[in-house]
Amino acid sequence: MPGQYFEELTVGRVFEHSVRRTVTEYDNVLFSALTHNPAPLHIDEEYCREHTEFGQRIVNSAFTLGLMVGVTVEDTTLGTTVGNLGWNEVRFPRPLFHGDTVHVRTTVEDRRESQSRPNAGVVVFKHEAFNQKDELVGTCLRVALMLKRETAR
Repeated sequence: MPGQYFEELTVGRVFEHSVRRTVTEYDNVLFSALTHNPAPLHIDEEYCREHTEFGQRIVNSAFTLGLMVGVTVEDTTLGTTVGNLGWNEVRFPRPLFHGDTVHVRTTVEDRRESQSRPNAGVVVFKHEAFNQKDELVGTCLRVALMLKRETAR
């Protein structure tokens, strides 16, 4: 099982995730269509060229969030989480563009015993996504209910 159990997720532990992902136009347009988001920022190149400071389409921020968290799953929570409890302090300090390659770092920010589940603990992960220039393009705090090793058997 690649994921980490509650006991292994100590505060301050850092994961530099090896998976990198280049974002394509197809990713952005499909995601925007699937989520019924018709914002011209994501689907109208001419509008963006003429009416935005970016001069081109930007990647849907919900896709950026999903990719940022998804890249982390294999190293952190695959098979060892009961579920996500929430995402806090989600920020996108820079836009992500078609052709950008994303890499992600995770830091364990906090952890505590679950008050209602003796077989699990609550862990706060800080995820940070960077483009190929190492510019921060997304960050969030993900709160997850994580299984304890001794009760997972």
